[in-house]
Amino acid sequence: MTDSLQFTPLDTWHRQAGAKMVPFAGYEMPIQYSSIVTEHHACRNSAALFDVSHMGRLRFDGDGSELLLDRLLTRRVSDLKLGRVRYGLICNDEGGILDDVLVSNLETPSQRRFHLMVVNASNRQKIIDWITPILDDFPTVTMSDRTPLTAMIAVQGPKAIDVCKRLFKFDPSRLKYYQAAITDQFAKPAIISRTGYTGEDGFELVVRAEEATRVWENLMLVGRDEGFVAAGLGARDTLRMEAAMPLYGHELNETIDPITAGLSFACTLENHSFIGEEAIRKVAADGPAQVRIGLLPEGKRPAREGSDVLTAEGQKIGTVTSGGPSPTLGHPIAMAYVDAQHAALSNYQIDIRGKVVAAKPTALPFYRRPAAAS
Repeated sequence: MTDSLQFTPLDTWHRQAGAKMVPFAGYEMPIQYSSIVTEHHACRNSAALFDVSHMGRLRFDGDGSELLLDRLLTRRVSDLKLGRVRYGLICNDEGGILDDVLVSNLETPSQRRFHLMVVNASNRQKIIDWITPILDDFPTVTMSDRTPLTAMIAVQGPKAIDVCKRLFKFDPSRLKYYQAAITDQFAKPAIISRTGYTGEDGFELVVRAEEATRVWENLMLVGRDEGFVAAGLGARDTLRMEAAMPLYGHELNETIDPITAGLSFACTLENHSFIGEEAIRKVAADGPAQVRIGLLPEGKRPAREGSDVLTAEGQKIGTVTSGGPSPTLGHPIAMAYVDAQHAALSNYQIDIRGKVVAAKPTALPFYRRPAAAS
């Protein structure tokens, strides 16, 4: 099985740094270097670097690319201004989520405009296959998979801005949240966006594959005095859970619609026609059958994915989709889907491997970073 796995451009660096490598979404990826908790706290208090090169990067060129994306995404792209990034979902005809994506409207130094779509690693080929036949209706648009040619690095944490300001020609602190720009790092091109998946401020960088190690090492070197660390998938997951960010394969899949997932903000249902619109509009009008909620299990045992959620009387009403210890809060947290008629209960129970424990509902997200200074 290992022979069929792919490797990111930073693979050698990870191994030399002593990372524990695991198969993930077709790649060998670092799950941790020191400990998940240490890397988690470094991101919350200073900054952490994550290799997210396994994420898919699809580029759309040509007149009408925004119209193609309008048809594909639950959010309008035709009004996306240059340098802006937008979160949206790609759905099937029934409104089920094929993937959640980020789309950027960018311009090269030669003033050639294009859109860049970042998709989940496990869905990359599925999304390519979904879009390919639709391209026939947009003969002036081309789609290219830039994933093998590039690397993607996330720099997340309160110190990320100060350090990145010293490394790029363009001052990234000028970017507001969900903005992006093409700049360079020591005369080599880089796309930098003020986005992330940790609940912290920071950036995601797309660089040429052959430049990935140099950029990564420069970030580590300049950030060393600020406490920067390399972090793996383990900390990335605990961070995103605290921020209540849905993960494909857990909170999102092809049987769950955006309204049920609590992502109505990512759906433009007025004056916007897209695949799955009618089904999603109906759920929005009728109300979803299930609702995503946050839970705080009592005790120290974490409620893992698949654990049953029960009423105080023991009736099963839902299922945990993500759960585990929260390093920041110091106790377990969980997200779950429960039947809508039971979404406002004041007490729940969770069956954790045969032991029923009490759980309190809580507003999402579990953690919200302090207001940014810029």
